[in-house]
Amino acid sequence: MSVWDGLPTPRRYWSIAATWLALTMAVLDASIANVALPAIARDLHAHPAESIWIVNAYQLAIVVALLPLAALGELISYRRVFQAGLVLFVLASGGCAMAHSLPELAVARMVQGLGAAGVMSVNGALVRYTYPHGQLGRGIGLNALVISVAAVIGPTIASAILAVGPWQWLFAVNLPVGALAFAVAFYSLPDSPRSGRRFDWPSAVLNVLAFGLIITGVDVLTRGGGSSTLFGSVELALGALAAIVLVRRSMNQPRPLVPIDLLRGRQFSLSVVTSIASFAAQMLAFVALPFFFQGTLHRSQVETGLLVTPWPLAVGVTAPLSGYLADRYSPAVLSGLGLVILAMGLTLLALLPAHAGMLDVAWRMAVCGAGFGVFQAPNNRTMLSAAPLDRSGAAAGMLSTARLSGQTIGATLTAILFRVASNGAVLALGLGALFAIGASLVSFSRLFDRTASGAKPAEGGPG
Repeated sequence: MSVWDGLPTPRRYWSIAATWLALTMAVLDASIANVALPAIARDLHAHPAESIWIVNAYQLAIVVALLPLAALGELISYRRVFQAGLVLFVLASGGCAMAHSLPELAVARMVQGLGAAGVMSVNGALVRYTYPHGQLGRGIGLNALVISVAAVIGPTIASAILAVGPWQWLFAVNLPVGALAFAVAFYSLPDSPRSGRRFDWPSAVLNVLAFGLIITGVDVLTRGGGSSTLFGSVELALGALAAIVLVRRSMNQPRPLVPIDLLRGRQFSLSVVTSIASFAAQMLAFVALPFFFQGTLHRSQVETGLLVTPWPLAVGVTAPLSGYLADRYSPAVLSGLGLVILAMGLTLLALLPAHAGMLDVAWRMAVCGAGFGVFQAPNNRTMLSAAPLDRSGAAAGMLSTARLSGQTIGATLTAILFRVASNGAVLALGLGALFAIGASLVSFSRLFDRTASGAKPAEGGPG
């Protein structure tokens, strides 16, 4: 079996461009809808509380579909799942633009989320097939840069479009960009071997039930009051039952949809735990910070937007550098140091006095972003490298699932803190620092694993 070590140039650059375009659209559509919610709710005559499903439908569809679509990528090739997801995303974007009611828009957003899941679930696997092994960390770091830039410019782009046109344009703009991305992807994306197995439909259904019921159950419980507690508890119980059945089903399968085979490896499992804890820390901060800035520091909405910006900007600067270093030095050390820096930044934010100036806040936010950027690319590199090349899809799916699971945990904990304490925002920042410290300890523990992977190029190829 020959050694597969990335695409030749210039095809590699075209493949990178296609994945970046698709990732940018998927990330932008997660943020621009937030900005447009008030305008959409007014135009569709929907209650503001109901309009949140414009966001939730998109996120929920992504979470429940990541692992099944990653498994499908191993069966029919990652490029086909990516291309199909991109087509579905673009078509659903047109459906969003033509929606005339909130239910229509929510359904279109759910379909759009399924398309985004097709892109995200196999993105890591495509990166592994696109870049040479010695540049894998650099490739992952550049992906983090693209995602950070998209997150930064998302609200600005949404505001600019809404200033000159209706909210439908936010989704219609995906049509030409998506068509361009598909054309480039069709001719440039790497192919991958097909396993020849059948798709595991029972596991896919159990996966959807587990993630869907647990996430919606937690959401209902955090809203609280009356029958919500009962309904939320029932959903959580059913979701937990589905998860148990799914894991038991996966235990004896050679290539399970939930990658139990990969999770048995210490490097991979510790990287997953590190990722979940770190993204929980990130989301604890992201949800709490607007309330902290406006409620504790008495900043305006405009100032709040400006103060949030240094974090993703710092991620964009440090992630590519950290990815470059991860190809040469220990990813466990780099990730651990990054999380220590994140914990320091969150602690400094939590201790800010009420009269703190803009610069005092901005540099602390930049410290948080720099720490997160140093952590992200090396940890993702370890997760992908710890899996055999023919299980890259499962590793990529688990990478995205760990990120979204951590973010869900962080958002849920923040909601609970807001309900039980008057200073919930400050407590959330402190808890985020504790999560970051815990994640750093898990990351450093990987140094004691003699089977640490990632030192040699993986074998196999597109075939």
